[in-house]
Amino acid sequence: MKIEIQGLNKTYPNGNCALRDINLEFGAGMFGLLGPNGAGKSSLMRIMVTLMKPTSGVILIDGRDIQKHRKWLRTILGYLPQDFRFFTSLRTWEFLDYSGSLAGLKNRKKRMIEVDRLLDQVGLLEVRDRQANRLSGGMKRRLGIAQALIGNPRIIVVDEPTTGL
Repeated sequence: MKIEIQGLNKTYPNGNCALRDINLEFGAGMFGLLGPNGAGKSSLMRIMVTLMKPTSGVILIDGRDIQKHRKWLRTILGYLPQDFRFFTSLRTWEFLDYSGSLAGLKNRKKRMIEVDRLLDQVGLLEVRDRQANRLSGGMKRRLGIAQALIGNPRIIVVDEPTTGL
């Protein structure tokens, strides 16, 4: 899996320049972004997961422009944002089930097995029926981690992954 970032720029409507001519290439492995607050780390990640469009430039994954292949990207990508949110009316397992369907897990029986496996892995199996908005801060973060892992993504993007743990 190869990620190429070519000439990426992001300028917000207020004129704030978050990214200027970013050129990076990643192969297999684990990589981190370090920098002070406001350096553009979260903006870059939001563009990588197609939640935000760049002002200019392109991101390619295995040669595919992510802006043109968004549906495919969702099947290979897990994302845990810094400010993780969920649907407050859903129970913990329902949220993860919904996330699994978005990640391309179409077989409900297999998806439910995966939901329970991940809930167990992050220590939330015992609270699977609790509404997600009634979880403690650390439990919410663990649910976010499970959500990022569902579907066994080939790429996982995490922004401040240990916040609240």
